[in-house]
Parts: sequence; structure tokens; C-alpha cells
Amino acid sequence: MIKRNLLVMGLAVLLSACGFQLRGTGNSEIALKELDLSARNAYGETVTLLHRVLEGSGMKIYTGAPIKLILVSEVETQRTASYSGSARSAEYQLTTTLNYEVHGDKDRLLTSDKAVVEKIYVHDGNNLIGSDQEAAQTRQEMRGELVQLMVARLQLLTPARLEMLQKQADDVAKAEADALEAAKKIQDETPQQSPVEIPNK
Repeated sequence: MIKRNLLVMGLAVLLSACGFQLRGTGNSEIALKELDLSARNAYGETVTLLHRVLEGSGMKIYTGAPIKLILVSEVETQRTASYSGSARSAEYQLTTTLNYEVHGDKDRLLTSDKAVVEKIYVHDGNNLIGSDQEAAQTRQEMRGELVQLMVARLQLLTPARLEMLQKQADDVAKAEADALEAAKKIQDETPQQSPVEIPNK
């Protein structure tokens, strides 16, 4: 138990050293000051933690904000990384993939990507309760790392970057609308063939 507590404290110090502050007290600032944050699982732990971190950094989170961040899906996979000699213990690798989209004006898609976190924990067949606690702690740490990654991605969304992405999205939408209009015009101008009449014998 003491070793476990030391590990948790060490991780907290490491995250702090990397500049990750859950309460938004780090030096790195996010240019984006308003955000519409939503998720498929609206009450999930990841979106709840991200919401708290962003609000703690001074960002205003509300429905209808000009920029929308959608956490589309969060997928966790688990595989056996290795076995011990007794086969009672094994190392498991957990992978969590968070797919997200950023939408701008007129709800146009500006960018989409994914954040991936991987960790390994030990499952001891002789200590199931301890192993379950280990797995739960590992998942909690991974959630914190996912939020850290998302904050880093949001820091890249400067006003200039958002303006460029919005222009690209607007250009794509205009090209699609022009193509549809041209196709409709061709269809309207094409004479409709009369039904073929079969002569009576």
C-alpha cells in the first residue's frame, strides 16, 4: 500500500512537472475563451473532468458558443501484455482512444482527430481486490492524460488557425453547393424522353 501511495504521488509530481494543472494554474494559456463542449456520453467521467479543467483555466463553457468541441466516442481496449511464470499474474495493456470533432460557424466541421493513451497494469490472481484497485487507478490516470492531451490540442487552436480552418470549411461547402446547383441545372435543361410507344399488330 505504501508503494502504491508513493507511485501515485510520483505521478502527480510528474504531471505537475510537465505543466499539467487540473485547476488551470499552468503557464500555458488557451487562446480560445468560449467553447460549446458536448459528448455522446454527456455525463461521462472524461467530459466531466475536461469541463472542470477548462472552466478552471478561465474558459467559458456554454451551449451555443462559436466553437463546438464534440467528444464523439471513447473506446477502451485491453490485451494481455505478458504472463508470469506461475500464470497467476499477468500484465495487461489498456488503450483508450478518444475521437473528437471541432465545429465552427454554421456547424461546419473544422477538424477531427483522436487522442490515444496506453498504460500497463499488473493483475495478480492471488490478490483480486488489489488488482481491481490497480486497474481502477490506472484508468483514472489515463483519463487525466486524455484530458491533458485535449487541453494541448485546444492550445493549438489560435484565432489564426481557426480562421484558416473556417475558410477551408466554407470553401468546401461552397464547392459542394455549386456542384449540386450545376447538376440540378443540367437535369432541368435535359429534355425528358417520351415513353416509347409499341405499335399494335
